[in-house]
Amino acid sequence: MARRRTAEMVAAGALGVALALTVLATGTLDRVSCATLAVACAEEGPAARRLPQPRRLSPQEAALSGAYIALGDSFSSGEGVYDETERPIDAGAGLCHRSRGSYVPQIAGSLRFAGGASFWACAGATTVHLLKGQHGHKPQISRVGPAASLVTVSIGGNDAGFTDVLKECILRLPWSDGCTEQEAVVRRRVAGMTPNLRQVLLEIRRRAPEARIIVLGYPRPFPAAPADRVDNLTPDDQRWVNRMARFLNDASREVVAEVDRAIATFGGPGSAEFVDAYDAFDGHEIGRGSPYMNALDVDVEQLKVYSRSYHPTAGGYRRLGELVAAQISAGPGRPLNNLLLP
Repeated sequence: MARRRTAEMVAAGALGVALALTVLATGTLDRVSCATLAVACAEEGPAARRLPQPRRLSPQEAALSGAYIALGDSFSSGEGVYDETERPIDAGAGLCHRSRGSYVPQIAGSLRFAGGASFWACAGATTVHLLKGQHGHKPQISRVGPAASLVTVSIGGNDAGFTDVLKECILRLPWSDGCTEQEAVVRRRVAGMTPNLRQVLLEIRRRAPEARIIVLGYPRPFPAAPADRVDNLTPDDQRWVNRMARFLNDASREVVAEVDRAIATFGGPGSAEFVDAYDAFDGHEIGRGSPYMNALDVDVEQLKVYSRSYHPTAGGYRRLGELVAAQISAGPGRPLNNLLLP
């Protein structure tokens, strides 16, 4: 009798497994469960079974959903319009020459970021400074946290040594090649900068995995076809400086694109985007009327070269702000995987 009862139990179990597989395959599990166990019972019809779906955020929605963090060098800090006589914008602004005239306050004031905005760019910063610190301040990268939805940064010009390059160009004897003969050095410096830029972007990504990262390139300082000597620079010198700015921008663009491809390949949220500012000052270069970049500014009596030299003017920072605002709206040129959950 016991053996007969055991056989019946095994047969019933096998029948149950077969029935379960059948209802899974035919999609009738919900109906069986509702009829026998009073679970999974719902109204009939497609609308009743449709679950709430997450919505993909637009580029601007993704950027504004959290905090805006502004990092970078003097082209972000506002060096070109920094005024030592004005009240500093914040406690560290004096050493870093952060100015209200930079594009950063323009962006922060014209858009409403859910998590607010903070401004940490510092004149003279290199990629290493972003990672390790500068003037005794915490590293700029440490200001980035998971609440960040937008991070802007301009970096690389100091790694390439453009300040020293321009000094050499300006101070050389008029008949020498002391300007253009620096090309090999500049190219080596830029090649050394690219791994650091990649590390900066990946570290921002690690700290703010859903943020859009916008890297702002550098404008060419001189006309595309210069005709006259400017600040002891011949037209050939000016064209060469422009080419070096393009070389730096192209190297940065490649690194940014590489990081963004990795984000897109794995379907991650956020992005890495490059803003090409090379022609941004077209018609307003040094040597033209209403320039968007300061020419060499020297106090002859004190033999002092002002740091605003070869940095954007107020009009230049407004133009850079327009480019960044347009990029915020346009996005990376691919769908973002930033989702709004129901």
